[in-house]
Amino acid sequence: MKRHKEPGSPQILSVELAAQSQLFSIETVKVRYSNGAEAVLERIPAGHWPGAVIVVPVLPDRCVYLVKEYAVGSERYEIGLPQGMREPGESPEETANRELKEEIGSGARKLRLLSDLSVASSVLGFRVQVVLAELLYDAQLDGDEPEPLQAIKCNIDALLSGNTDIQITEARSLLALYLAREFLDA
Repeated sequence: MKRHKEPGSPQILSVELAAQSQLFSIETVKVRYSNGAEAVLERIPAGHWPGAVIVVPVLPDRCVYLVKEYAVGSERYEIGLPQGMREPGESPEETANRELKEEIGSGARKLRLLSDLSVASSVLGFRVQVVLAELLYDAQLDGDEPEPLQAIKCNIDALLSGNTDIQITEARSLLALYLAREFLDA
């Protein structure tokens, strides 16, 4: 996603492909700052990915659905919110509804975009949209996960106050839960 360039922003002198995997590329970017200093930086650009969503599926009793899923980065099972990559042409709300059906077996009749976040913007070009999902109904789609995900239901207030055994360490999930609670309380 291209952003408006602010006056005084560093000038990009060159961009070279440093490495390529099945999932992403790494670019070496040479920049010149407004004071004349030059630096060589590395980044993982968004490439052809239109972004990702993280979904806060909330019930009328303020319970939210979480999923337990293996995370290869931390090499353990993590508990977090349903999330996934947007497909080309999909809106954040369409992606959120698809991911809900794939990960927790529910769709949502009401979807609201709460925030658009950068993630580790010093090196990553990816963006994540936080979507609040309400008025849930049963709906199942096959997902791309290699094993079934475990859906966990928990009250958002108990979760964020630490009054539960459920531990969330994934920062995007925590931020999304705080944003959702703030919205629900307003």
